Amino acid sequence: MESVQRQVEELSGKIREAIVTAKIGQLEQEDEQLTKEASDPQFWNDSLRAQEVTRRQVKLKTLIEPLRQLEKDVNDLKELARLGDASMTEELVGQIGELENRYSEMQLAVSLSGQYDDHDAVVELRAGAGGTDAQDWTKMLERMYLRWAQAHKMKTEIVDKSAGEEAGIKSESIVISGQNAYGLLKGEHGVHRLVRLSPFNADHLRQTSFAMVEVLPQIDRPEELPLDEKDLKIDVFRAGGHGGQSVNTTDSAVRVTHVPTGIVVTIQNERSQLQNKETALKILRSRLAQLQLVQHKERIDELKGPNQSAEWGNQIRSYVLHPYTLVKDNRTKHEEHDAQRVLDGDLDPFINSYLTSSTK
Repeated sequence: MESVQRQVEELSGKIREAIVTAKIGQLEQEDEQLTKEASDPQFWNDSLRAQEVTRRQVKLKTLIEPLRQLEKDVNDLKELARLGDASMTEELVGQIGELENRYSEMQLAVSLSGQYDDHDAVVELRAGAGGTDAQDWTKMLERMYLRWAQAHKMKTEIVDKSAGEEAGIKSESIVISGQNAYGLLKGEHGVHRLVRLSPFNADHLRQTSFAMVEVLPQIDRPEELPLDEKDLKIDVFRAGGHGGQSVNTTDSAVRVTHVPTGIVVTIQNERSQLQNKETALKILRSRLAQLQLVQHKERIDELKGPNQSAEWGNQIRSYVLHPYTLVKDNRTKHEEHDAQRVLDGDLDPFINSYLTSSTK
């Protein structure tokens, strides 16, 4: 029975840690406040707010109730293990197994309980060190994320793209829309490193290339993250690159600079200056929201601009195609030897590994 009691204690500790990680106490207070708001006779006068409150309450309950029930059940099991005798060992082991399975299922829910995890994602790709190879590597990453989104029946929209001179992509912004898109993809944020025989090198030598992947929560509603007009510098200029008749003849491209952080967002895909401005402001809010999460600041005016370059030493994941094939995540140590399958969009093992490790 001592072995059984130890197993129950270990499981109990994991569940307590999950409750702390998910900030269940704070979520219960929020749910209480929302319930009070929903009881107001004027609640449905603002239908948009009412729908938002209702959606948030459903999300809170799907996290709070199963975890609290799991906490109660493991406490009951602890008491049973304390009072039981050897004849109950097999029954108790079975109950421990059932609770372990429920805990494993809750780990993913806890890891997707962040402020913006249920939002759509803005995936920004940027070629780093490695010249043309790096731009081609960025194109390969574009394909990988588009195929992952397709496999998960998520919608994708390329809102801005700058092609490389010889091949590949210099930079690109993709909006991926679907359930928990940002929460699932947030672990992809960082520098990705590729090692392969270069198709652009006359001697076909091994080349190391880098690309930066930034994953941002899509902020569609301005009230979610208000911007002070005084902090914005907005420039318009003539768009370049391929496009329709008016692309190169009108000042439709928009560059928005957030002066306090130095963040710059440039959009020129649409012919309409207004559309480009709206898209740029959305992405700016998304970048500020992501920066806020990283720096744990409550106020936008406290944020400092990002400073991470796509080069050697900063990578979160390495993709080796020569002299052997291996994809390894430097944070979770998860490895996959079928590199082509990963590049074809099979990212779930890396995503799940990151999410579960972030709740431990």
